[in-house]
Amino acid sequence: MNYSIENQHLKIAVQETGAELIQIQSTVTGKDFLWDADPNVWASHAPVLFPVIGAIKNGFVTYQGKQYAVPRHGFIRNNADVKLINQTADSLTFGLKFSETTLEIYPFEFEFLVTYSLKENRVIVNHEVINHGTEEMLFSLGGHPAFKCPLHVDEVYEDYYLEFYAVENDSTWLLEKNGLVGNTTKPILENTNILHLNEHLFDNDALIFKHLVSKQVSLRSIKSSQVITVHYDDFKYLGIWAKPGGHFVCIEPWLGIADSADSDQNFETKEGILKLAAGGKFEAKFEIEISE
Repeated sequence: MNYSIENQHLKIAVQETGAELIQIQSTVTGKDFLWDADPNVWASHAPVLFPVIGAIKNGFVTYQGKQYAVPRHGFIRNNADVKLINQTADSLTFGLKFSETTLEIYPFEFEFLVTYSLKENRVIVNHEVINHGTEEMLFSLGGHPAFKCPLHVDEVYEDYYLEFYAVENDSTWLLEKNGLVGNTTKPILENTNILHLNEHLFDNDALIFKHLVSKQVSLRSIKSSQVITVHYDDFKYLGIWAKPGGHFVCIEPWLGIADSADSDQNFETKEGILKLAAGGKFEAKFEIEISE
């Protein structure tokens, strides 16, 4: 089932399965901004990533001597057990609590909530993690929204570029074929705040940035005044990705990262892992701003 809310600027729709944002639409122009999830290219709109980001080496992590087969990007996306918890005039909250099923692949007594709310021309995506267990909990979380590109009929993909808030000097960490982060980097942003899109930019999978200064990035076109900006103050890493041949670009705020190729698979020492005390609560949000 899908649920929607709207204001004078935007309408959003969220699919209960996976708590996935499936539509951001202008209530003024009727224009849609999210990728349409074409199953022939990439059948998602904006998956929610928890409790891991990306690939796990050999398909499992080790915690206190036991192996846990946590799926790639975690188990919120496409999960039919995720349910609507609360709906107001300007917000939708979805949640999933630990169960016997989750404990088989993830050893913590968690509660995960994600709230989508509208404030003027912004979609606010707030994540809340609660540790109901008696021991420290380990997790990562992130977003994976895919934005239509091009947005207008007279444009092509190469008309678009990403504009970072600050001048950047950062390289991408190259992914291996199995999705693990390798030990080599490639310069991408060299004393610039502009990254031009082209059909070969993602030939080697996602761009993974670990050291950006910026906490916001905008998708712009040389032919339009339309701007989509993602604000991600609470997030350490940023992924940029598109499926080759797909008319979209994903701007992905992450708290966590895929396993490295030389990972020892110990969950407690996994790069970017967050730790939450027993009984604790953690929150992180990002915002999607639509300017027309």
